[in-house]
Amino acid sequence: MENVVIPCNLKPPITISPTKSGHGYPSEFSPKPTKLTIPVFAETHPKFPDSHLDNLCKNGRLSEAIIALDSIAERGSKVKPKTYINLLQSCIDANSIELGRELHARMGLVEYADPFVETKLVSMYAKCGYLDDARSVFDEMRERNLFTWSAMIGACSRAKRWKEVLELFFLMMKDGVVPDQFLLPKILEACGNCKCLKTAKVIHSMVIRCGFSGSIRVNNSVLAVYAKCGKMDWAKSFFEKMEKRDVVTWNAIISGLCHTGQVKEAARLFDEMREEGTEPGLVTWNILIASCNHLGKTDVAMGLMKDMESFGIAPDVFTWTSMISGFAHNNRRGQALDLFREMLSAGVNPNAVTIASAASACASLRSLNKGLEVHAFAIKIGLVDNVLVGNSLVDMYSKCGQLEAAQEVFDMIKDKDVYSWNSMIGGYCQSGYCGKACELFMKMQESDVLPNVITWNIMISGYIQNGDEDQAMDLFQRMEKDGKIKRNTASWNSLIAGYLHRGDQGRALGVFRQMQSYGVSPNLVTMLSVLPACASILAAKKVREIHGCVLRRSLESETPVANSLVDTYTKTGNMKYSRAIFDRMSSKDIITWNSIIAGYVLHGLPTVALDLFDQMNKLGLKPNRGTFVSVIYAYSLSGLSDKGTLAFSSISEDYSIVPCLEHYSAMVDLYGRPGRIKEAMEFIEDMPVEPDSSIWDALLTASRIHRNFGISVHSLNHLLELEPGNHLIQRLRAQADALVGKKSESDSKMRKLEKESSTKRNMGRSWIEINNRVYTFVAGDQSQLHLYPWIHDITEKVGKFGLRDGFCFEEEDREEVGGVHSEKLAIAFALIEFPRKAQCIRIVKHLRMCEGCHETAKYVSKAYGCEIYVSDSKCLHRFSKGQCSCRDYW
Repeated sequence: MENVVIPCNLKPPITISPTKSGHGYPSEFSPKPTKLTIPVFAETHPKFPDSHLDNLCKNGRLSEAIIALDSIAERGSKVKPKTYINLLQSCIDANSIELGRELHARMGLVEYADPFVETKLVSMYAKCGYLDDARSVFDEMRERNLFTWSAMIGACSRAKRWKEVLELFFLMMKDGVVPDQFLLPKILEACGNCKCLKTAKVIHSMVIRCGFSGSIRVNNSVLAVYAKCGKMDWAKSFFEKMEKRDVVTWNAIISGLCHTGQVKEAARLFDEMREEGTEPGLVTWNILIASCNHLGKTDVAMGLMKDMESFGIAPDVFTWTSMISGFAHNNRRGQALDLFREMLSAGVNPNAVTIASAASACASLRSLNKGLEVHAFAIKIGLVDNVLVGNSLVDMYSKCGQLEAAQEVFDMIKDKDVYSWNSMIGGYCQSGYCGKACELFMKMQESDVLPNVITWNIMISGYIQNGDEDQAMDLFQRMEKDGKIKRNTASWNSLIAGYLHRGDQGRALGVFRQMQSYGVSPNLVTMLSVLPACASILAAKKVREIHGCVLRRSLESETPVANSLVDTYTKTGNMKYSRAIFDRMSSKDIITWNSIIAGYVLHGLPTVALDLFDQMNKLGLKPNRGTFVSVIYAYSLSGLSDKGTLAFSSISEDYSIVPCLEHYSAMVDLYGRPGRIKEAMEFIEDMPVEPDSSIWDALLTASRIHRNFGISVHSLNHLLELEPGNHLIQRLRAQADALVGKKSESDSKMRKLEKESSTKRNMGRSWIEINNRVYTFVAGDQSQLHLYPWIHDITEKVGKFGLRDGFCFEEEDREEVGGVHSEKLAIAFALIEFPRKAQCIRIVKHLRMCEGCHETAKYVSKAYGCEIYVSDSKCLHRFSKGQCSCRDYW
């Protein structure tokens, strides 16, 4: 082991000038002696011998012993150091700091204050829980030996003041005192907890030089510190060289491997441990079980617990708590509560962490009844006042909407911490009671627990998500000025998420840009918020900018961020980028596969989507509900109705998944696309659930494309029942009635609609983005007259649709009535004004494209060799080489 010299910048012990007593005591730190009345019996004894003081100590009569000391002082006598040490030990045994201070004030009565006396005084303060006082006494000592240093370092170690332990170690070495094999493990433990590898290496070399390598206790401590510092190669090398090993040795190396994620290697050593004749104890099993749960391998952890029981070792509260917490944190909360019941049946009493984990599982499940059971048990075992349990119960009741119960629990918590306040304030905010939350926020500022950054963020998020943008921004501005709390990334995320919750993507992206200008680093949560806000074909450049930010922050390796990029690029029309990210991902989950498969379906490439589905199955990844929605649509696009039907059947038969409305809508599309309208109707009639708007809309599309206007009217009737105030459905219904011969009725309906609503509601609007600027076009717009000659020329080349003359119905007025449609104006504008930028034209329209505009876009894509993306109210159209990705079905 190399020698490492660590410079010590710590201050040396404080030098105290001696007092008249010659011992430096009593000092200003010491309390002044209390004048005690000497009882009558003291007067009959001219001198109290040390044996009498010892006898008083043994009988617990410390107050009388101190009175006796005062009597000795009045006679000018002294007591022996051993007697004074016994008195101090009695204070330790009685845990009486008051009498200890009285003894400290009378230290001048000791014949001579040697280091052992002063060391005992240090121990008295430390063991009575007054470590700072112990340190003050220690710093005033002029002479310290190994026992003195051991007492002070041991006290800091028990109090987990690890940095102070290392500070004392350096001071000790500076004083020329070398720790022994009993003190070194405490110092090494501090190195491990402070992750101070450099100091650990120095101590390891000291162990070798001082000949302590034969101590298994010291060697275990060296091994443990390397493991805690993550230096597992060093730890394993040291472990292999150890001549003697005990269960502590094995626990240290197995624990280190588990904490660094090397569970397989830990399991191997676990088996090797048993082969070498060291039987694993409960602690060893718990280390492995806890690590598996921490890594999300809950099934493996469950298997280990059963194995442990088969070897005759009963799980303790730590084992059960680890299992319950593991299942709860890995989205298996129902099983976590089952384990909680099993634990109680096994007669193992839960601790505060167990109750808190069970309550958190109930909160996530929004299970009030189970939460009430957990609360009742907490009361039964006397843990309801525990702050950890109380906080979890407040959170559980808040998430279950029981704010009065949450407030009652909150009021019962005696020692509220910041999490207690945050849970209660968050509960009011989530339920929309921002006024109550604000009242509590004000009370918190007046309490002993001041709001932290999380509190402010909760309030900001609560206000903006409940529609009070002004209050949210006011708090955001006041946070640093009034609250003296520095805004963090989560503060900005609260605003971004709030605007997105309100559907204001523009403001959300504006806050994101402002956040970057302030030099605040976005994190994973930021990216997962802003990327979906860019899921529009007009935001392709914004997505690339955000992708650049993701790369700069090294966040692309995070699977959720990569998944969001795949999905967002898909929705902006860039399948090339989407696939590139997908192919680069080292770790893919079901969301990854679903995103890329759905992307290819969206872009009209069902064959690629089905190939990816096959690849996913070969890899053994189990499809979920979302996967099958895309797969059925892919079979529909491919014209493979029979295979699509088989896929639908397999959802419940092979995968035990209950089909949802999205699957039924996809099936209506599957039957409707090839014109199997009757089968689509029968399928809807046989559905076990009530059809919603998506089902009838899918049938409407099929019947309109295949000119079955009777079914169209039927579909529209159901849509009107579900959405009676929808103006577009009313308009389509009136047109469909006219086509099936209900002309007089439909005419009156149309006249009524025209009176009730302005003509503008029938006008299509389109938006196009060029050079980072969005242009808006409205049907019949006369401000762009220079575009009309080009449009008329293209219209003549495309030709007129015969079916448009009385045999189709559209959401938008005909061009003869309302003027040229907005998407035509947008296409003309892009090709005439920006010919160099028009190789890829991206348009968003709020209504369904009419057949004429659809044909025009197909023609232009072929004639001009460009790609045109139009995202209308029905689907994403990708026009290329005279074809559309929707295959003329939308």
